[in-house]
Order: sequence, then C-alpha cells, then structure tokens
Amino acid sequence: MGSPIFFRQERVGLNEQIFMIYKFRTMTDERNENGEFIPEHLRHTKFGRWLRSTSLDELPELFNIFKGEMSIVGPRPLLVKYLPLYNEHQKRRHEVKPGLTGFAQVNGRNAISWEERFNLDVEYVDHLSFGFDMKIILRTFGKVFSREGINYEGDVTMEDFTGSDIKEKGS
Repeated sequence: MGSPIFFRQERVGLNEQIFMIYKFRTMTDERNENGEFIPEHLRHTKFGRWLRSTSLDELPELFNIFKGEMSIVGPRPLLVKYLPLYNEHQKRRHEVKPGLTGFAQVNGRNAISWEERFNLDVEYVDHLSFGFDMKIILRTFGKVFSREGINYEGDVTMEDFTGSDIKEKGS
C-alpha cells in the first residue's frame, strides 16, 4: 500500500472536540484521470481487506487511548463532516469519550443503519457502567473472531451519513 503505513484523520470526540485518529492504512491512494479517488472497493488491497476484517487496522488507536482522546469502550469516533448533521438525540454520543469498541459495534457494527447506531450509542451513554463496558469488551472478542458486520450491504465501509428526518428516538 506504500507509505505512510498509518492513516490519520480528524474525528470528533468528547464534547465535540476534534482530534486526530490513527489507524493502519488499508487502502491505496489511487486516483482517476481527474485526480479523484477511485472507489474504495478498488483501492482496498488484499492485505488491507484482511487487516480490516480482523480489526487489526484499529490497533494504532491505542495511541489515542494513551493520549486520553479515546477510551476502550464508547461510541466509535465519526467524521467531522457529520457534526452539523446530528440532531439533539444523536449529539448525545459526544457526552462520553469515543471508544475502540462500542455498543453499536457488538450489535451489528457497519451492518446496521445510522439510526440504529446512534440509538445504541445513546443507550450506551445512558447506561454507562464498568459492568456494561466489560460485557461489551467480551462481546467484542466474539465479533472480531467471527468477522461479522464489517461491511454495510456489500460496501467496503459504511455509507456516508447524510442527516436524518427523525428528530428524536422513537419520533
């Protein structure tokens, strides 16, 4: 995949603070004749797909945990471009540090809808406890070993979040 071996990207953390997340690169920087990235499924290498399927691409996020920007368990940190799209319910995910794993990850990962993901993130915020974290950590091992929920309906990654007409959970 070339260098650098690390992928860096701004993400949103606790209290909507922006931080730089670190991961192992899983895609090339290949672009078309117009200078635009070619589709993700064409940029993923065989080794990159393996890294993602085993979640080993996430290991550099331990650096973010050591820096205090992330936790082991919490809602996964999302892209900065989504910040203006959140409704009040969805923004609650930023009341805790983002995590290496989370309640949404053990309940479908990228195979669930954005609405389900946000509802699970807020459910985690509402029920935050050491015991809940331990259950999520244990379930994470099963999900990683089974490699389920990595892709969203045939995509390499989750589709972009474009906002929601739903204003609050259950509306």
